[in-house]
Order: sequence, then structure tokens, then C-alpha cells
Amino acid sequence: MRFCLIATTFAFLFMVGAPMVSDAKLPDRPELAIETAQAPSTTTQLDQFIQTEMDLHPGQSGFNLVKNGEQAFALRAMSAHLAERSLDVQYYIWHNDTTGRLLARELLMAANRGVKVRLLLDDLDARSNNFALASLDAHPNIQVRIFNPFNSRKGVFGKMWESLTQFKRINHRMHNKNWIADNRIAIAGGRNIGDEYFDASDEVNFYDLDYAIIGPAVETLSTSFDKYWNSITVYPMTALSPELVNSESLAQLENNATTLLNNDLQSPYVKVILESGQFNKIIQQQKSYQWTSEWEILSDDPLKALKDKNALQRSNVLSGFIHAVNSAESSIDLISPYFVPGKNGTTLLTDAQTNGRTVSVLTNSLAANDVVAVHGGYSKYRKPLLKGGVKLYELKPSMSAKSSNSWFGSSGASLHAKSGVFDHQNVYVGSFNLDPRSVSLNCEQGIMVKNSQLGQQMLGIFNTVTQPQYAWQVTLDKSNHLTWTDQNGIYTRDPEAKFSKRFKAFLTRILPIESQL
Repeated sequence: MRFCLIATTFAFLFMVGAPMVSDAKLPDRPELAIETAQAPSTTTQLDQFIQTEMDLHPGQSGFNLVKNGEQAFALRAMSAHLAERSLDVQYYIWHNDTTGRLLARELLMAANRGVKVRLLLDDLDARSNNFALASLDAHPNIQVRIFNPFNSRKGVFGKMWESLTQFKRINHRMHNKNWIADNRIAIAGGRNIGDEYFDASDEVNFYDLDYAIIGPAVETLSTSFDKYWNSITVYPMTALSPELVNSESLAQLENNATTLLNNDLQSPYVKVILESGQFNKIIQQQKSYQWTSEWEILSDDPLKALKDKNALQRSNVLSGFIHAVNSAESSIDLISPYFVPGKNGTTLLTDAQTNGRTVSVLTNSLAANDVVAVHGGYSKYRKPLLKGGVKLYELKPSMSAKSSNSWFGSSGASLHAKSGVFDHQNVYVGSFNLDPRSVSLNCEQGIMVKNSQLGQQMLGIFNTVTQPQYAWQVTLDKSNHLTWTDQNGIYTRDPEAKFSKRFKAFLTRILPIESQL
């Protein structure tokens, strides 16, 4: 999901929306005591299990690439189930669907066991679940806070009117994704919470990547979480919907959820996970973590959301990415679903190519892109990139038969992983897209790890996904026209894209909206 506002909607709201909505001013943010993550100890199952591995790798952190959606879901569910001390959870999107409800159930069950749960969500999606979030906040062991919230807590007109009248504020979002159990294990990367991120959708599923992390890097992620949790850009639910934060709301939520959760637990998705032994595989894979002391957590300053003239200076992820590109000696292989490099990004990548490094980029094709406007912004940079020697690949929208071992599986597919590998050994996974929104508007996070085995895994993913059966390679012909090539031949316009998509992409290409993409 991306935050784009349409001019026709603005005009409509000006005519009919104003009389229907209230003042969009946020309530006063209460003074809140500074809170920090609970330190690891030796008392919980996760403490004991993970400390045994850490003792074998002193001073290092362990990283495991999680590319399978079912495993990514099971890893979150299992870590919540095993947590005994704390769960710190931070997301841009949390859908009210099968996987979203099941993971929310795990948080509630953990809180019932005495686990302290801190849930931090961006409000662009959270607002639609306002009652549930306020009800959860009533639990004595659950705190819910909202990043850069809307004042209006329900109704489409209120949301759109506030987006219009306070556009410069509302346009800044928190895109980070973290799941931290007992301050011992973390799952961080590109996945939000929702069926399409865990290969559970009957329609389109996203190809995504996370890191599962153990060791000192987890505590650094917790420090980043704390910085957001205590930021003035974050409001507690008690300030936003105080009338709903009570035991009656919590009881109503639990009653309403009973039938849905019973159905979710009997869903084919859960059956597949149990039959595939995903939980056992997670235990077995503890031994397959790659250990290294060379890692970096890149996290933007949450104050980037305050209409700040220093937004670029607060973008630690951008700085880290530029450093990785400039420091690469031989190769740069990037995956970015929303790829709008702009003039500066195009120059950065073509200069790297000119200076002797091979640069390759995989992004969504027009047919696979779920945000046509972004493709319109990207399309104007294809020729300059290709002329500069950069290799471009565009993911196809449909894939082969379902496989639990790879990204390939849904009848419809869209790229969502934001990742890369530099010199076959420095592996980046995070939330940062190579586009203006990630650079200047959204708060982002990324994790850079130097490890040759992880590098080979990431390179294997890139080389597989860019094969002709999965992606078109974009090139220029002798007449300087774009062509798309796969095992079936050569195409002279965006393959498999309907006229309506091509027309919308053309419009957004010529409109002056690139800074919002």
C-alpha cells in the first residue's frame, strides 16, 4: 500500500466534504514516561535457547534470510508463542484478515500470560481498525501507540479531508517493520502483516524478504524501536480514542473475534502450515544462522515526519545505501519493487557502472506493479539507465506451480522485497524503496550484513528471479527503442499490460508528481 492522493478526490471533497467533518487538529499529546525494551536475561525459553547459540559465537549476531511466506508467518507466531517477557511490534500495515487476526491473537494470548506487549503502528492503515486497537490498549499488559495519527478516527470523508487540509503532515508515514520477542529474536525486513505478505492470499501474493536475527543486533533493533516508541510523532490510543479504551470494549472485541478466529484456525492456510512442518523447520534452522560481527542497523530518525527541511539528513537508510553503492568494488545487484531513481539515483548507479562495477536492478513490470503511478515515474529513467550500462529486469505478474521452497507460487504475483547484494557479500534487506517517498517522506529501516554465505544466498535469489521464465530483461534496440525479452521472444511495449494501465502510467509520467512516488 502506498500513499497517493488524487486531484479529483480533492476537488470533490472541497465541494461536499467540508460540512461533514470536524476540526482536524490533533489532541494534545500527553507527557509520557520514557520506556525502553526489557533487557535479555536467562529466564525464558528464548533466553536459554538463543544464548546457547550465542555462546558459540561470542560478539557476533546471527542472520537468516526468510524468503518463504509461510515460514515468515510461522516464525512470528512461534516467537510470540514462546515469549515470556516482552513483545515489541512495529508495522506500517496490519490487515484484518486471516494472518492478521491470527497474529493479533498471539499477541493477546501472550499478554494474558503476563508478557508485556508494545504495539506501534502507522495510522494510514491502523485507523481502519481503531476499535480493535483501542480495545487491545485496555488490556493491562498491552500498550498501543500510533505514528503520525489522524485526528478523525472513522469515516472516509474525515480521513480524506484531513489528508487534504494537513497534507504536509499526513503525507509522512512510518514504513518500518519489526517483530521482537523477549529482546532475543527479531524478524525485520520488507513484510507487513497481511495475507498477501505470507503467501495466504487467493489473489495476488507479494514476493518478500525478512531477516530472522539473534544476537547483539536484536538489542540495536530494540533501541531503534524505543526511539520511535518515545518520539513526539507517536500518540497513545488513550489520547486518540479514550472513550474506547476500557474493559467493556476489550470484552466485546474478544467476543466478536471468537467465531472469526475459530474459522481462521480451521483455514486451509493453517492446515498447510501444520502439515508442512513449518514450526519444526524453524527449530531446525536455528543451526543455519550465518554469524558475523559485521552488520549495521540503518534506521531513519522519526522526526523525519515533521515537515522537516533536514529530511535527507535524517535519512540514515539513504546514507547507508549510498555508502554501500560507492564502496562496492565489483558488483551491485538490487531488488526494488517501487523503483523511481530520479536524476540523482540514476547518476549514482550509472556512475558506478562507468567506474567498473556491474549494476543490475530487478523491479516490477507494469503488468505486475500494484501502483501504476510508480511505474510511470520509473519509466522515464529506463533509457538513461540502460544507456549508462545498467541491466534492468522487470518481474512478470504470473508464476509457475506452487512451491513452498521459493517465492514462486501465486497465480498473481508482485514484487515487494527491498533488498540487494554488493560485491556478492554485503547483503541489504529492509523497507527502503529506491524512490522519492522512501528518501524524503517515509521513515524507513534497513539492515546491512557482511557475510559471504548470505551473499551467495541473495545472489542466488537474484539470479533465479531474473531468469526469462520469471522476468523480462529490458534493453535498447539499434533504434534506441525499448524492448522486453524472455524465452518466448522480444516485445516492443510493456508485456501483458492492458491499455488502461499503460495509459495511467503515461499520465503519471508526464504529471509533476514524482516527489510523491
